[in-house]
Amino acid sequence: MITVHDCKIMDLPRVQRKEINLTPVAGGLHLPFQIARVYYLYNVPAGKTRGGHAHKKLQQLIIPVTGSFDLILDDSQEKRKISLNQPNRGIYIPGHIWTEVVNLSAGSVCMVLASLPYDENEYIRDYGQFLEFKTVRQKCS
Repeated sequence: MITVHDCKIMDLPRVQRKEINLTPVAGGLHLPFQIARVYYLYNVPAGKTRGGHAHKKLQQLIIPVTGSFDLILDDSQEKRKISLNQPNRGIYIPGHIWTEVVNLSAGSVCMVLASLPYDENEYIRDYGQFLEFKTVRQKCS
């Protein structure tokens, strides 16, 4: 069974050149998956929560490009809070984990690298359905 302990902090490469830093990210090299989609959240009003869903198969790496935020990770048995505030550090999240992005700082940008193209059927948006999904997965393991 996939748990919150399968969610790993990943330090990405940082190339320092004179006045700038550069962080390259390659699927299969720096990530345990190929990148099929990239999207980012920004201009999130203070106090708003984003996410609030899980994925069936999709894997993702969530990176704070600017600013900071917290992630609440939930595997139906345990919750874990991770704070992110460095643009060369992200959190790898496999499928089957309920995820919420909270406490976004003003001006923060949250980038997500995803293993699959967008498919609404891949999402579990209801927490009760997530609990049912996890129960079925536990019985099948």
